[in-house]
Amino acid sequence: MAHSLSSAKAQINQEAFRRTIDGSQVDLYTLKNSNGLEAHLSNYGGIVISLTVPDRTGKPGDIVLGYDNLNDYIGHTPYFGALIGRYGNRIAEGRFMIGGVEYQLAQNHGSNALHGGRKGFDKVVWKADQVETGDGPALKLTYSSKDGEENYPGMLSCTVTYTLMNTNGLKIEYAAETDKPTIVNLTHHSYFNLKDGGASNILGHELMIKARRFTPVNEGLIPTGELRPVAGTPFDFQKPAKIGARVDNDDEQLKFGRGYDHNWVLDRQGEDLELVATVYEAPSGRFMEVLTTEPGLQFYSGNLLGETKKGKGGAVYQPRTGLCLETQHFPDSPNHPTFPETELRPGQKYTQTTIYRFSTRG
Repeated sequence: MAHSLSSAKAQINQEAFRRTIDGSQVDLYTLKNSNGLEAHLSNYGGIVISLTVPDRTGKPGDIVLGYDNLNDYIGHTPYFGALIGRYGNRIAEGRFMIGGVEYQLAQNHGSNALHGGRKGFDKVVWKADQVETGDGPALKLTYSSKDGEENYPGMLSCTVTYTLMNTNGLKIEYAAETDKPTIVNLTHHSYFNLKDGGASNILGHELMIKARRFTPVNEGLIPTGELRPVAGTPFDFQKPAKIGARVDNDDEQLKFGRGYDHNWVLDRQGEDLELVATVYEAPSGRFMEVLTTEPGLQFYSGNLLGETKKGKGGAVYQPRTGLCLETQHFPDSPNHPTFPETELRPGQKYTQTTIYRFSTRG
């Protein structure tokens, strides 16, 4: 008999996420904290299927976009809720060099490599273990990416732990080690809509990004190498501003991205976890804070969402009905020596932490 896990506007059928892929078992996992927050996750792609958060009246609602069954995630998805790797974001022409050796990746986004290739970490089955931590219930995912997988050098051993914190945060901790020099840039790709999970647009959401500069791009969305001040541009979110206020501005950068799809250079005080962005949705009162150890943040305003299949509950997602805030190193960093380094060598350990923390206002 199929079992359903329910939350407001989210009916999650466990059987719809149970399948064997390449000999590995895929399943659905549930995390609940002590304050009524609930997350459903799959070990296929480390996908956050749903994330239920109360509004200011205490009514719970699912605030992430996605699908009702695993087959839709496998068949066609704009990376809804997924773990991204080995290299999140774009690499120009899929090429990079390490130690004088050039590596050619799959060009799966025009002429560029995007989000790890044709079969990135969002499309593999991770080993999953449910654990209890001092912070709250957690799902620990492990995966070893073989030397040469998607043409990346070195065997990369990865651990990603999702914790639904009792302080109302979804904490994502990443760790990786390699046996050969390689490049790593892991991130998370949930599409958030704090109002209604994608039934309406996110243009009224108020966004703050703690950044004085961003990395402008060319027409292929590859950084030019410049770190451009946001002051006086539609990219200035140093003070909270509605996403819809300037998204259709006649700015060349916005034309390239068909809206926001850019990396911000975060103003950081050190290397520890810091608050770098906030999102507020006034009608619901939901308030999201983004804390990270990473140097960059990709804000994507969901410009191409009209190309997706029907989402959860039969929702037809329209452009700009979800927003992504992907904590990361910069796009195309291996080809920009002045950008924060993404090369990982044997004996080193890649680590980063990001928290999406929820509360209400008003």
